Amino acid sequence: DEGVWAVTCFVVRTKYRGRGLTYPLARAAVDHARACGATALEAYAMITHPGKVITWGELHVGARQVFEEAGLTEVSHPTPRRVVLSIDFPR
Repeated sequence: DEGVWAVTCFVVRTKYRGRGLTYPLARAAVDHARACGATALEAYAMITHPGKVITWGELHVGARQVFEEAGLTEVSHPTPRRVVLSIDFPR
């Protein structure tokens, strides 16, 4: 659907990683998509598990919690480690 926008990747410079910057980036993505007339925003997040080491490259799509805190909800779970989240913007 042409009106559905997608967040496919986050890039944070190396020296700024680990500071929780993806949280405000996700909120800004929601705000920007809404302001620009998107009908919905989707994200394709990585599921993280406490105590399991995850490399930065695996998380370039963002963690589920980041998007949930930005208001997106899970709409599908296509693989054991991936989840699709979405937020609709009523017209």
